[in-house]
Amino acid sequence: MVTKKKTVKVEAVVLDKDRRDKLIVSLSVDGGDEWIRQLAQTLQDCLALTDPMQQIQLVKKAGSQLELLSEEETSRGPLLQACLHTMALIYTSLLAKNPLRRASASALSSVPDWLQEQTVICLSACLSESLSTVGSDHSSYSHLIDSITACLDAFPLGERCIHRLLAEVLPFLHKALSEYLQLNSGLAGRHVVQAQLMHSCLAAVKASMLVVQRSQELISAALQEVHPHCTLQLTLRGLLDCYTHILTDENFLQAVQSTAGMAVVLLTRSVMGSGDRVAAVVAGLLQGSEQSGECAPVWLTQSCTGLYDSGRPAGVSLYLCHGALAMLNWRGATQGPKREQLLLLVPHTLLALDTSVKESSTAMVVARVLTLWSGAALESLQGGLSSPPGLLHDSLRGGSELQGHLLEHVYTHWEHPLDGVRHQTRALFKNLLLLHQHSSPLAFSDPYRDPYFTQLTHNLLGLEWHQRGKYGSLACLVELLGAGYLLALDPQLPSRLLGLMGDQTLAPYASDLLERLFVSHKAQLVEEGGTGGTEAGMERWHQTWVTPLLQVLCRARLDQTTYILDYFLPKLLRCSPSSLAHMVQALQVTPPCSAGPPGSRGALGALMTCLRAARAQGVVQSEEGLWGGLVPLFLLRQALVHKHDQVRMDALGLLCESHRRTEVLTSQEMELLHHFLPSSLNSQSPGVRQLTVSLLKKLLCRVKDSGQSLQRRLVQERDQGQKDRDQHILDTYKEFLCWLCESLFGVLLPGASFSTCLTALHLLCQLAHLFTFNTGSDDLFALGEVVTPAQAQNVLYCVASNFLEVKQLASALLRQLPPSAVGLQEPGRMQTLLQAALDLSTSTKPFDSVTAAHLFNLFLCQPALPQALLLCAQEQGLSFQPPALTQPQAFEALTLETNTLAVVQYLLLCLKAEVVKAESSLLLAAASYPLYGRAHCITAALQELNTGCLTLTGQWRNVMSELITVSYRMSDVVSPVVQSSSPEGLIPMDTDSETSAGLQRILQEIQPRDTNDFFTSVRELDTEPSGQENGPAAPTDRPQHDSTGGSGEGYRVTAQMVLVCCWRSMKEVSMVLGQVCQSLPLQTSSKHSDQGLITEEQVEGVGLYFRQQLLQSRHRGAFELAYVGFVRLTDMLRRSGSRTLQQLPGRWLTEVLQEVKSSDPSSKLCATRRSAGIPFYIQALLSSEPKSSSCSLLKMTMRELTALAMPSPDRATDQTTVPQVHALNILRALYRDTRLGENIIPFVSEGMQAAVLGFTSPVWAVRNSSTLLFSTLITRIFGVKKGKDEHSKENRMTGREFFTRFPALYPFLLSQLEEATASVDSDRGQVILHPSLFLLLLVLGRLFPSPMDGSSSPLGLAPFMPFIIRCGRSAVYRTREMAARALVPFVMVTQVPSTIQTLLEDLPLEAGPRTQQNHIHGILLQVLFLLRSYQTDTHRPQAAGSDISQALRPRLWLASRQNLCLVTRAVFVDVLGAVCGPLAAPVGDSELKELREETLALLMASELVTPGGPSAVCGPPGTTQYLLSLARLALSASVESPLLWGMEEDGNTSRGPLLLGCLLQCPHYEVRELALGEVLKRLERERDEEKGEGERSSHWPQETIISNLTTLALHEAHPQSLAKVLQVLSVLSVNSDLLWRDGLRNLTQTEVLERVLTLAEGFAHSVELHCASLTLASRLVVHLVHSDPQGVAAVACLGRWGALVSQSCGVEQNAEVKMMAAEVLVNATPTLLTSPNLPLGVSHTVSLWRGLFTLLQDEDQDVRDRAADFISNLPTHLLNPDVACVSVCPPVALDMGVGLLCQLFQLWGQVPMGILTLTEWLLGDQEQETATAEATGLDEEDFLFEKGDLNLWAEPVQWARLLHRHLGVLFKAPGLTALNQNQAELLRLSAQAEALSLATQQALEGLPALPQFSCTIEHARLALQQERATLALAILGTLRQTGLSG
Repeated sequence: MVTKKKTVKVEAVVLDKDRRDKLIVSLSVDGGDEWIRQLAQTLQDCLALTDPMQQIQLVKKAGSQLELLSEEETSRGPLLQACLHTMALIYTSLLAKNPLRRASASALSSVPDWLQEQTVICLSACLSESLSTVGSDHSSYSHLIDSITACLDAFPLGERCIHRLLAEVLPFLHKALSEYLQLNSGLAGRHVVQAQLMHSCLAAVKASMLVVQRSQELISAALQEVHPHCTLQLTLRGLLDCYTHILTDENFLQAVQSTAGMAVVLLTRSVMGSGDRVAAVVAGLLQGSEQSGECAPVWLTQSCTGLYDSGRPAGVSLYLCHGALAMLNWRGATQGPKREQLLLLVPHTLLALDTSVKESSTAMVVARVLTLWSGAALESLQGGLSSPPGLLHDSLRGGSELQGHLLEHVYTHWEHPLDGVRHQTRALFKNLLLLHQHSSPLAFSDPYRDPYFTQLTHNLLGLEWHQRGKYGSLACLVELLGAGYLLALDPQLPSRLLGLMGDQTLAPYASDLLERLFVSHKAQLVEEGGTGGTEAGMERWHQTWVTPLLQVLCRARLDQTTYILDYFLPKLLRCSPSSLAHMVQALQVTPPCSAGPPGSRGALGALMTCLRAARAQGVVQSEEGLWGGLVPLFLLRQALVHKHDQVRMDALGLLCESHRRTEVLTSQEMELLHHFLPSSLNSQSPGVRQLTVSLLKKLLCRVKDSGQSLQRRLVQERDQGQKDRDQHILDTYKEFLCWLCESLFGVLLPGASFSTCLTALHLLCQLAHLFTFNTGSDDLFALGEVVTPAQAQNVLYCVASNFLEVKQLASALLRQLPPSAVGLQEPGRMQTLLQAALDLSTSTKPFDSVTAAHLFNLFLCQPALPQALLLCAQEQGLSFQPPALTQPQAFEALTLETNTLAVVQYLLLCLKAEVVKAESSLLLAAASYPLYGRAHCITAALQELNTGCLTLTGQWRNVMSELITVSYRMSDVVSPVVQSSSPEGLIPMDTDSETSAGLQRILQEIQPRDTNDFFTSVRELDTEPSGQENGPAAPTDRPQHDSTGGSGEGYRVTAQMVLVCCWRSMKEVSMVLGQVCQSLPLQTSSKHSDQGLITEEQVEGVGLYFRQQLLQSRHRGAFELAYVGFVRLTDMLRRSGSRTLQQLPGRWLTEVLQEVKSSDPSSKLCATRRSAGIPFYIQALLSSEPKSSSCSLLKMTMRELTALAMPSPDRATDQTTVPQVHALNILRALYRDTRLGENIIPFVSEGMQAAVLGFTSPVWAVRNSSTLLFSTLITRIFGVKKGKDEHSKENRMTGREFFTRFPALYPFLLSQLEEATASVDSDRGQVILHPSLFLLLLVLGRLFPSPMDGSSSPLGLAPFMPFIIRCGRSAVYRTREMAARALVPFVMVTQVPSTIQTLLEDLPLEAGPRTQQNHIHGILLQVLFLLRSYQTDTHRPQAAGSDISQALRPRLWLASRQNLCLVTRAVFVDVLGAVCGPLAAPVGDSELKELREETLALLMASELVTPGGPSAVCGPPGTTQYLLSLARLALSASVESPLLWGMEEDGNTSRGPLLLGCLLQCPHYEVRELALGEVLKRLERERDEEKGEGERSSHWPQETIISNLTTLALHEAHPQSLAKVLQVLSVLSVNSDLLWRDGLRNLTQTEVLERVLTLAEGFAHSVELHCASLTLASRLVVHLVHSDPQGVAAVACLGRWGALVSQSCGVEQNAEVKMMAAEVLVNATPTLLTSPNLPLGVSHTVSLWRGLFTLLQDEDQDVRDRAADFISNLPTHLLNPDVACVSVCPPVALDMGVGLLCQLFQLWGQVPMGILTLTEWLLGDQEQETATAEATGLDEEDFLFEKGDLNLWAEPVQWARLLHRHLGVLFKAPGLTALNQNQAELLRLSAQAEALSLATQQALEGLPALPQFSCTIEHARLALQQERATLALAILGTLRQTGLSG
């Protein structure tokens, strides 16, 4: 990434006039040598100048002149003194970072040695003068502090100057610091000023440190003098007091505190020297023990009293640790014992902070300081290698107690949410490894044999891969031990890591580890191989790294390989560029037809990916023969139109991305883009659209840069041949760009899809940005000439699109197009568009107001706008006077400002009039002129304005004042609706007497019937009183006429329209007020009155308005948008210079918290169940608090709210309930707010406690809010759910990490769990359920012990286990289940077998009267969950320590009929299934075999096989559960892994088929469905294996089972089971014909087909069954056609089947049905669709093709992609060899499909029918389209939010043009003369086309002006009809010309 270098501002020397004059006079005195006079003249010139750059030059010149002065030839007169004084003054008067100051320092440093003392005196005098004359103004302090710091920054003379003035400098710094500290106490709430003060404090502390550090010898000497209370000592004592104050005041920023910690240690070192005594004093400071500091001077100890205080903040020791590490020297072997003790004390001190640190920022500091400590310890060891090992070595060696604690810290923090903490933790881990290596002789000499490293590596490799910290730790081991060490332990590591690259959260970590591995491995192999073995070494390297990569690229799903392309592949190619040839060779050996599994990119895609990455890395250039050399051109053409987006993007990237921006674009590349672009504009995927635009932008940049390079070369080139070649390339470029523009403009038609418009507009904007659409000859490519007025109009009409992004892009593009093409200069055109914009701004469709706003913004640059507005005002009868332009040829900025003012004034005038009307009749406003459109246009116009340089401030001030007033009035009109208790159905009482009668009629009609018909039934109100106020209460059915005699049409209004009008108006008021406050300059006392536009009072008024809306609105839309405006306001308040405004947020926050605290049901605060806008209000106030501040408001608010949220000790009353509910809801909003970030984490513990305790409340509202808060906290702690699995390990945390981050929750959760489980025992026979038990188990279930945890831990999970196990006794089933799930994470994987054994031993050995089934069930569930967890854990021990079969076998009675409880029986069977199944269990092999035999015996004796007992459909409770458990066991033995159970599959008498047969005949449909699902899984698995092997691998299932399946298919009554059995038979019928039997009779294939088709027809409402039956029917049809090619016997059936399939392709069908239809048609392509025999007959075949084309234009991308696969199934003789076997994208498949159908018409001898059919398709189905249009019209008119089924992808215009093009090809085919026999059909089509053309023309003429804006959808429909009619008439006209139809 290229970062722009920050430019430093250069300022000139500015001195007051008197001083400058004095200096010039002193430099003008006579005398002195020539050299000095020249120097004086240079300095005079410098002072006279004002340009800083010239001053720099003169100062440098003065420096070089100074350097030339020699002691012998120079006189030391006043002129020399004046010169030196001037230079010193220039230096001290400049700011620190000014380059002129650095030049002055350099000049002063260049004085010769003999002059240096005099220079120091001058510099000291200037600095001393500044120090002595500094006033009480704090702003001058910072300049002086910067000067002191600059003197010590690589400026030796400055350092001497500071030494000279030490007695003045240190007191000044003390004074500055003291005053800063005093000032800070009075800045509460003023965050901006406070932040500036913190910066000044930091600078002062750093300066004082620097002075002390550089003056240590002077300070030591001064302190050793006899005076006990010398000035220096008092100053140092004062500084130490300031540092102590900073350290103990938590309101200071961490950066200031951290620096103060360093300053304390530095000062101590300076006072006491660098011996062991310093270490003792610092150790005393860390421990807070004054005894350790006895060796220090008394004054030093007294100054640090605050640091020794036991109640000091926890951060003090942290910052002192940092200071000790940074300020003391740790290198070398001369460490004393005290120094070593201090070094070992630091980590203990830091680790003690782990559980007390709450803020994440402090955790970051802890992590950084620990890393700093490890570095210091390493330095200490490395410096003392020769010293004998002692305490330090023992403490730092691996396995020591300290190392163990530090590793625990690493494992706790390596998944911390902050990147910085994770990074520091990784650095600490690396240093710990190095510390062990340097302190252990074996680890140093032979690290591979070191047991510590070996154990650590095994432990890390055994961890779950979802733990991100594992990757960095392994990378550290790779650095230390090399990749070969890890690969020897785990050879599958590369494949495993590549498999993890599909996960976005893990990909960066996995790729980083992979990079370290393959770089290290390559270096090791090269080192081992020497010069001769490099080739063999690289071959091994390719086998290890490249081969797995290519396998993944070819076979993995595309979404899993995205990050391989982003993160891994570029790194691999950078490491080994030569590997590209190996990749290309390996992929080209694989045939390109091998597409790989469904959803993968195949070999072709993998090839494109590798080549693209290589080219982007600069590994290969196109001139090296990329297209003709490495890749054949046809492969690239195939990849550019591939079905998969990623393959297309990779191929496009290969074309567009280049290492050289001036690389010439070849004609081949341009031709490939011609091939790519048309089919790729219409992509539904936003990512693909974005990538397409980005890649093409790179290509266009290449065109631009290489074009400019060629143009420059043309001027310089002398060789005519080269000039001609260069000119030819430029001409080709222009031709290409013109084609690109025309192609992109050409798709912007009415009815074009959203994605096409978006992509085309994006690309056109890029063209405008890179090349401009100018028409002048000076432009390189003059693209403006390409743009026609019609194309510009099409772009303009895109502004009417319903999609905001299209509007924005079209507006931006219109500003770039040639004005002559856009045509806004034409007065008539401008007036029409302006009127359209004004009409749209009062439309009742919300998106119309956005269109209006974009149109207004287009007009703002037009000078004629004010006059056009004046004409509109005159037409409307408004008195409007637009502001006049002060200059005829005004600047563009002034025109923009004047026009914006005119638009705002006009819209405000209209809005005022409409608000007045709305105040009398809101209904009329909602129906005729909703207010929000005008307000939205005003906001949009203000956003275009540059408010920094306004000239018409007086007019703007009046307009803004008026706008704010009108906004308040507008809000008052609509707020009763949005603040009512039921805003959705409210129409307020109307005060207008004229319409009150009509309103009363509606209200009377809807009152008695409490129904929602008012939302769907339209009421017509007349605009006049009907005169029948006492008449019947019914709405009028006909329009009324007004009293003026005009035909005033009645208006229609629904409650929905009123509500939309009101909440959108509230939204726009919020946006207007927010925009006004945020962007307009503020009028304050410090600014001149003519600069600001809004006053402080107005801003405060806006704030109070927002407060009222947020605290009282009930409609979510209204208060959410008020929140957006309020956030803008609070941001502005924080940044404003006004002290009053800065303190407003704090004041408002205190007030609202007080109101919440004292609220009750009578309060004005909105008391809905989620507190409506109150949380939003507090959120806005808190989120505007600067993140860098101490967040005092957040801390205060959280303290107040958590106190309120806790249950009251008294009984709940309204006085306590309402505040508690509000507090819980506000807390929820704050925990969810991402902008508060990690600052909210310290309060999570209190929030969790409030949520859990809230569950114990008797009040529903409190429990409801507690639930919502708890859910938010779970997400906040464990992260957003990363998968479908609620209990995924990715959303869990180790218990150590959880309780380290939230230590307060440890005792709380433990005590709550103890309390909750005290009453859980079910022995009492009654159900007692503790309210919060559910929450406790939910939290605990997300924790797990890390295998890396130590044996003992203060925050261990062991104390929780007995209580969780006790929950298994609960009488509540759900509690027992949750307890079992919560127990799993608490048991270490190594302890699982022993825990299971202990649990099983609690079970009874036989049935007895006191047997508690709940207790048994709870234990068995816990055993089951532990077993499943154990079996999926990769870290489990290889050999189990105990054998659970000893405890299991004596208790097998629980699975037999002796156990009367079916629920416990079921769970015991599940336990047996888990133990005996294919996954490893803690049981020995011999015992396992016996256990399986006993289990099978139980199974054969069970109700599933042996009748009797609960096999009836309605058995006792738990019957189904028990039978399903038996079924799962039986399926494991008979279907999943029969060999494991010792069951043979051959022979119908064996137990396997017998068990499966029993399952299929079980009366319970759940059992049958489960069995069929497993059979289907096995068949599909075998089918996938057969694809690889090429032949059937087994003869399963047996004939008896198939017979069972066919019988089941004919008689199954349950729909889901029937669907499953049909799916099974569909898979079985692929390979062979099945024998169907119905009782004793065999059925023929035709009879079976009839039955299955009847099923499909009868179950059209059941998607799954309909799809399954039609799929099976399709298999049968294909078999029938194969066996009987003529198809005579089954024509009727085939017709029914064809009709069903065609029907399934309909647009209205479910996506699953369409997917099935696509699957069927793809499979039927070679047999039915392309058969020369036409087995279905020509009409049914053509109907199927029509269905296929419909699917290829479906909105669902998966359906389109599946339908496009028919290309892969085409017979080879029908295909172009270039695209054989390759998947193509749907647009290309559609084009190829129509062309193929035309080819087939010729093959079938049906060319006339082909022409008639395609012409009919071209004309379209008019009746259906008219009906759809009417429905859409209704939706648009009456139901604002209910839209019909819209296909946003299909483009009917392009489809019509495609048909027209292929018809043109079909005309040239032989057999056209047969059309003479179809004269009647031709005449009918001609008449239909002419009638359509005429009707469309009349309808278009009947539309209002600019219908593209006023009735967009209707205009698009008519434009499409016109296009179709025109194309059809052209076709028929061509036929007439050839004489065939005449």
